[in-house]
Amino acid sequence: MTQMEELLAAAIRELEGNKDIKALETWRVRYLGRKGALTEALRGLRALSLEERRTAGARANEAKATLEARYNDMLLSLSAEAENARARASALDISLPGYPLAVGHKHPVTQAVEDLQRIFLSMGFQTADGPEVEWDYYNFEALNIPAEHPARDNMSTFWVDAKAERPTLLRTHTTSVSARMIESRKPPIRVIEPGKVYRYEATDATHFSQFTQVDGVAVDKGITMADLKGTLYEFSRQYFGPDRKVRFRPDYFPFVEPGVEMAIECAVCHGVGCRLCGESGWIEILGAGMTHPDVLRRGGIDPEVYSSFAFGIGIERLPMLRYGIEDVRLFFSGDLRFLRQF
Repeated sequence: MTQMEELLAAAIRELEGNKDIKALETWRVRYLGRKGALTEALRGLRALSLEERRTAGARANEAKATLEARYNDMLLSLSAEAENARARASALDISLPGYPLAVGHKHPVTQAVEDLQRIFLSMGFQTADGPEVEWDYYNFEALNIPAEHPARDNMSTFWVDAKAERPTLLRTHTTSVSARMIESRKPPIRVIEPGKVYRYEATDATHFSQFTQVDGVAVDKGITMADLKGTLYEFSRQYFGPDRKVRFRPDYFPFVEPGVEMAIECAVCHGVGCRLCGESGWIEILGAGMTHPDVLRRGGIDPEVYSSFAFGIGIERLPMLRYGIEDVRLFFSGDLRFLRQF
């Protein structure tokens, strides 16, 4: 019995000195395992008489129950401490700098459209929209483009094979929206129409089968070519800056008379000549002119009373000229290395 009490006291003292689960498991094996000290003590009871064995066995069982209870309590305590330590180790340290998160932004073409809307809004223009799948009438006939014109050929236009009220196509210019505005609104009219357009043509550094265009039209009494040039000069000054050179040259478009082309000095070579500008030093960005009287007349506006100017701008060429981008196809590539620069 004295040996049992000494064993129990020693086991409790050693148990209370354990500081981790690994040491606790070593203690359990030493005292409660199949070959542990308490088990060996119980085996020694066989040498005692029956009466002594009964008394000593009861005390040994009490000692074993005490040690198991103490062991379980210590195991729960150390497990909780270990879990708390793991939680503290993985907890958010608010004193550390945060992880940088990639933030999306608008596509450079979208940015250019919004810049143009802001610029023309400052000059009193509203923004209008129209269908991308357009009737032949508004895309061609209303704009003085006759049935035999090569632009209406299958090799130049994406026609839609559908049972529609009229011949239907993917619009080749947002000038079709200008035709709708002239027909549906009464003067004075001052509106721009941004949107996607589609042309069946070869792809190169400055051409793509789908691109973005902003057309504009102004209708009022007494509008002249000077108003057109002043509007486009102001657009160029606000978008490219006052130092960028601008060039106007006569050109032909069926829906204007007279017609002009406006070109901007190449941002890559600054007028010397490079691949982007076709060695000319200039890049055409828009066609414009005084709206043809027949176009006004088809829209129900009397050309003897009102005059009008119109223009169409290829949007992709604007950031190309502003930032010196050499290939229009980059805008449609989805390459994040390119897009993150804007």
